[in-house]
Amino acid sequence: MKRKGVICVGIALVILLLFFCNLFYGSVSIPASAVMDILFGKEVERSVWTNIVLQSRLPQAITALLAGSALAVCGLMLQTLFRNPLADPSILGISNGANLGVAIVMLYAGGIWGFTGSLSYHLSVVISAFVGAALILMLILYFSTKVKSNVLVLIIGIMIGYLASSVISILNSYASADNIRSYVMWGMGNFSGVQTAQLPFYSISILIGLFFSILLIKPLNALLLGEKYAVNLGIHILKTRIYILLITGFLTAIVTAFCGPVTFIGLAVPHVSRMILGTSNQKYLLPAVLLLGAAVALLCNLMTIIPFGKGSLPLNAVTPVLGAPIIIYVILNQKNIQ
Repeated sequence: MKRKGVICVGIALVILLLFFCNLFYGSVSIPASAVMDILFGKEVERSVWTNIVLQSRLPQAITALLAGSALAVCGLMLQTLFRNPLADPSILGISNGANLGVAIVMLYAGGIWGFTGSLSYHLSVVISAFVGAALILMLILYFSTKVKSNVLVLIIGIMIGYLASSVISILNSYASADNIRSYVMWGMGNFSGVQTAQLPFYSISILIGLFFSILLIKPLNALLLGEKYAVNLGIHILKTRIYILLITGFLTAIVTAFCGPVTFIGLAVPHVSRMILGTSNQKYLLPAVLLLGAAVALLCNLMTIIPFGKGSLPLNAVTPVLGAPIIIYVILNQKNIQ
């Protein structure tokens, strides 16, 4: 127990270090002393530096921290619920629902309404992503009350995701090249989509979802023993399934709406946490996953930065670099999967 606590404290210190690295390092070179002055509310040589740090880097770092925690916790809960080591936030089709909502706006509505590039366009993308994800979530919740097996819920979610992807492909076939390019870039993910005014709503929403996920630690531990044992321990399987789907769906919807469909973090982080802690006890694993997800997201955000003002890489061009080797390792070492 003491070792696990030390590991969590160590991860928390890494998060702190990476968070400040996200504030000090970027495509625009700003002296460290100037960044410190800005954080303490002092005047600096160039006012544009203040805007970059407070309006861009700080919201982006907070967005990455919370998104990483949310996706990692979702991945852990879904892997536990479905007893599937390859389950992640996108497996139920909720991300595909968000993709479909954004596709409708970006591929058609933006051009029809003529607000591409404006603030209203950005808000419409966020709202459409959330609505699309929410509709798929409600559909999944409905089917989860009709079938008894978690495996069948998983299959239904995958099928719904395929249906949404098919509709997106059809929409792409009739859209203009510019609109398709905008949609593809959104689909690559980024942590810069949360504006300062939206940050309180985004942060509070994710913190609420994470709070309720912590309340599910006992049912999650019971599910590790199998559904029959969980029932004997007094766990209501259907209610627990609905709670898990509701929380993971809500968190996935929020993150996808603001950041796009971020890959691999929800899939890989739970496995890394299990390997580090050497346990599947959710009492220790869930807090560790929450912290490690934040650290990985902050690291990925740093890796997207191209120095000397050359722009940035898409987020989903970076996450597989960290995530894919981990998943391959897990597959090759089946005995480590619990």
